[in-house]
Amino acid sequence: MSFSSEVKKELCAVEVYERELLRAELYGMLLFSKCFKSDKIVFTTESRYAAKRVTMLLENLFMPIIEKQNVLRAKSGEARLYRISLIDSDECARVFSDFGHGRDEVTLRVNRANVFSEELSAAFVRGAFLSCGSVSDPMKSYHAEFSVPFKNLAADLCKILGEVTECEFTPKTVLRSGSYVVYFKGSEQICDLLTYIGAPIQAMDIMGTKAVKQVRNNVNRRINGEIANISKIAGASAKQLEAIHMIQKRRGLDTLPEDLREIAYLRLENPEMSLRDLGQNLSVPISRSGANHRMQRLLEYADCAEDSNG
Repeated sequence: MSFSSEVKKELCAVEVYERELLRAELYGMLLFSKCFKSDKIVFTTESRYAAKRVTMLLENLFMPIIEKQNVLRAKSGEARLYRISLIDSDECARVFSDFGHGRDEVTLRVNRANVFSEELSAAFVRGAFLSCGSVSDPMKSYHAEFSVPFKNLAADLCKILGEVTECEFTPKTVLRSGSYVVYFKGSEQICDLLTYIGAPIQAMDIMGTKAVKQVRNNVNRRINGEIANISKIAGASAKQLEAIHMIQKRRGLDTLPEDLREIAYLRLENPEMSLRDLGQNLSVPISRSGANHRMQRLLEYADCAEDSNG
């Protein structure tokens, strides 16, 4: 089961007893169902929990004759599409009118008489999400969206979300494949949205996943840094060893000043040692910069030795 399906499963388990809240949730489900008309009402979903939820709400609030269909989607393999339809056109008109909509409407808008408080707004947005919402797997990305059929309806949804006082929602809208997508980016906004509409467990799952990803990224960053540092040390050490062997072959290490001779022999014995550790292991310990200075002098000696024998 996808993460989005888990979210809808949790939302469908929210216990609601007040009639106005039930109406607001059903209103959100039907209004965003892409087929909410005075003579035809069809709710389509891939979530069997959402299909059961809308059926329960319709039966409790309107008691219409309902047709239920399960369709196997050819393009999605085993994914089933659940279609809940009101058979009688008169019952469609009754439900449509009860929510304050008329036959002469050119485009659907949210009737704010059904959503006049924040509590009702939360139930309404929950219904809208069950109808046309989705959220990506937090292991892959942070993205939640509502795929809305009409531009004005998308604008109304954004307005309702923007009016929520307990959360600072900043949804964005984009046109995609004929639908107006109202979407959220960022784990904080998505967690707030899921908590607001009744899915706090999945919101906590996102926060937990984010924490795991941050730890993993920090560990990877540290490992990559250490690998890069080791590679840098190994490259510098190889160059220094080449210079020391050059001096040893052309002039002999005994010709070096005592301070350079000591660090040269120490490097030959410890090719993997860092400059800091080299400096600390000299008879008179010196800093990393001191050890680096001596190595630079050794490289200059090597260049001189090569030039004199060129």
